[in-house]
Amino acid sequence: MSETPQTSPVSASQSERSEIIFPADSNALGNLFGGRLMQFIDLVGAMAASRHARAFTVTASMDHLDFVAPVKVGDLLILKSSVNRAFRTSMEVGVKAMVEDVREQKLRHVSSAYLTFVAVDSSGQRIEVPQVVPETAHQIRRYEDAGRRREMRFPEVLRKKELRASLAPEWHL
Repeated sequence: MSETPQTSPVSASQSERSEIIFPADSNALGNLFGGRLMQFIDLVGAMAASRHARAFTVTASMDHLDFVAPVKVGDLLILKSSVNRAFRTSMEVGVKAMVEDVREQKLRHVSSAYLTFVAVDSSGQRIEVPQVVPETAHQIRRYEDAGRRREMRFPEVLRKKELRASLAPEWHL
């Protein structure tokens, strides 16, 4: 197996997925279930993370998710993702979901999310990932924002670790 490169451009991680929304994906109002949208977001996020890491990746968290507008039955949903920033074994991936109006040839933003993925080997052990190299002003902004979000998450991550350690053994999964 070849050695993981030290760096990789954001463009190498960019991924896209499209879905036509069917009645089985929707609620009684004909809107896409939020959980189904989350599944699509997780899948396209995993594509970007795996491309960047050149390895298996697992979802560690979905840290921020905005439902901006409903997605209706019959809509063409387009999801785009890329790695915003890589750390030692984890990566923040940004996902943007849009609905394409094929008649008007316009896109309407419906959701955005930030997810953290961790690269693992075939036995599930964490492995190091290449650093990501932002190439455009937009990618540089996302890179810097990802660092700030990580700093804000850190106290909560520590709190959860302490909470898990303090739980009675019968509560450990």
